Amino acid sequence: MVRKEILICSGTGCLSAGSEEIEEKLMDELWKHELEDKYPLTRAIKRTGCMGPCNLGPMIIIRPEDTFYGNLEPSDVERIVEEHLLRDKVVYDLLVEDKDGHRVEEFEKLDFIKGQKKVVMRDSGDIDPSSLDDYLKVEGYMAARKAIMDMDRSEIIQEIKDSGLRGRGGAGFPTGLKWEFAAKEDEDQKYIVCNGDEGDPGAFMDRSVLEGDPHSIIEGMMIAGYAIGANQGYIYVRAEYPLAIRNLQKAIRDAESAGYLGENLFNQGFDFNVELRVGAGAFVCGEETALLSSIEGKQGQPKFRPPYPAQSGLWGKPTVINNVETLGNIAAIIIHGSEWFNSIGTEGSPGTKVFAVAGDVENTGLIEVEMGTTVREMIDIAGGVADGKDFKAVQIGGPAGGVIPKEYLDTPIDYDSLSEAGTIMGSGGFIVLDEDTCMVDVAKFFLDFTQEESCGKCPPCRLGTKRMLDILEKITEGDGEPEDIDKLENLAETIQNTSFCGLGQASPNPVLSTLRFFRDEYEEHVYEKTCPTGTCKALLKAFSIDKDLCVTCGKCVEVCPVDAISSGEESYSIDPEVCISCGECEKICPVKAISEGGKE
Repeated sequence: MVRKEILICSGTGCLSAGSEEIEEKLMDELWKHELEDKYPLTRAIKRTGCMGPCNLGPMIIIRPEDTFYGNLEPSDVERIVEEHLLRDKVVYDLLVEDKDGHRVEEFEKLDFIKGQKKVVMRDSGDIDPSSLDDYLKVEGYMAARKAIMDMDRSEIIQEIKDSGLRGRGGAGFPTGLKWEFAAKEDEDQKYIVCNGDEGDPGAFMDRSVLEGDPHSIIEGMMIAGYAIGANQGYIYVRAEYPLAIRNLQKAIRDAESAGYLGENLFNQGFDFNVELRVGAGAFVCGEETALLSSIEGKQGQPKFRPPYPAQSGLWGKPTVINNVETLGNIAAIIIHGSEWFNSIGTEGSPGTKVFAVAGDVENTGLIEVEMGTTVREMIDIAGGVADGKDFKAVQIGGPAGGVIPKEYLDTPIDYDSLSEAGTIMGSGGFIVLDEDTCMVDVAKFFLDFTQEESCGKCPPCRLGTKRMLDILEKITEGDGEPEDIDKLENLAETIQNTSFCGLGQASPNPVLSTLRFFRDEYEEHVYEKTCPTGTCKALLKAFSIDKDLCVTCGKCVEVCPVDAISSGEESYSIDPEVCISCGECEKICPVKAISEGGKE
């Protein structure tokens, strides 16, 4: 019998979808059929990190044939074992359908996977993140060995500079330049810090890398530490990521036991250790100086710059802070070279970018693409807008980002192009919005988040965002006045120019971006007292039935989701206190007797 390997996605998304139940059922079936006794070459199950297509969980891949089964139920497992493992017969009705309705057998041939280019996520979903042996089988720690044994510190820094790698945490600062600044500091103690404080709503890129490939981050930190002369690293992760924390803790212990962390690494006289720090979940701690304060045991608040952390950071010593995705690129660059990395992406934005795609799309999950891929291509990879609805906008960059409307669908995803479109790359949030989305409500959602997360240190952020939020709430409640739109813009510009740190400076971006592209929606809320999408309930007018036209067919009663329609002898009627103005009754009425705010 051909040796089989069963990979089961065990990232947070699949765990929440029930992958543990699938694993338990698989183990039961393997034992029931005595596969280990009958076929000694049959392997047990391997838990992996995130495979990417989150909406298809729970999911498994059977190798060597690379057969992919998604959206599994425990009841499906018995058939997979009996037909696929025992008879080598693919269970076709359990395969996932592509956009054309055809069953796709191999994982790499899924529409969701075909358009991707994996560098950072190269091993996640393929290896067991709790196994050092698995990481070593995919050339793990070979980059660190090469850097420490065969390259000068200056060579490493130059290689990273030549690669053009820019920080993937949002700002896009050149990584090699940051390392060079710290390397030039004449101090006996320096630090490397991994920023894993991923707080953007809808973002889970860093979490998935830490869960699925923790050794790659440790290796990236080792190389950075050797390059700048640091012997201590810290990984800062928010407490809401328990699986990432558990996998990191084991990875650190295993690396120490195997001699990949500790003293005299590769017999080159280089010492390097890594410690894990768990944060309390404050969004502002994603700002590097606030993060350093939190590691030091202080309140997470930003500090004046300069000096920058590369000159004076953790405990006043030179410190390089890179986010998870940035560090996930390092080993690949050292192994394959800067020219290879430069061949991916665009001239100003080399490499790939991982996005957490969510919202109104057919397929949600992690998508890693070459820089320069267009917004349209990204949405196509995700299967298009859900339920056949029209695309309205995509929100990129999280609370500090902005929206890209339909007319900008062919915008390349790179640092410069997104900036020209009025948004930022951010850490990688990518939320697709369909025709039923109220853009005023979107702006209010993100501003509410940043206002809640303000550390309160400076008045523009603490008070200015609260005033902006008050105006947005006033507008969505139907009390907006013409001057409110101008007030929003003036406040936004003031906050941008006077806030202390990047959180406050970027907090007005969702408002400014939606005003730029969807000003008409603000005006409808203010001047016409209506929400064109029906999202803002205070602006909705209850539907009513014209008694002279009603034929009492009862179709409206059947579709009303809240039972707001009652029957009478000659006509039906709608209770305005119960009606949620969804419009389903109006759509189905055969005689057009129902209208919003019409006569009874």
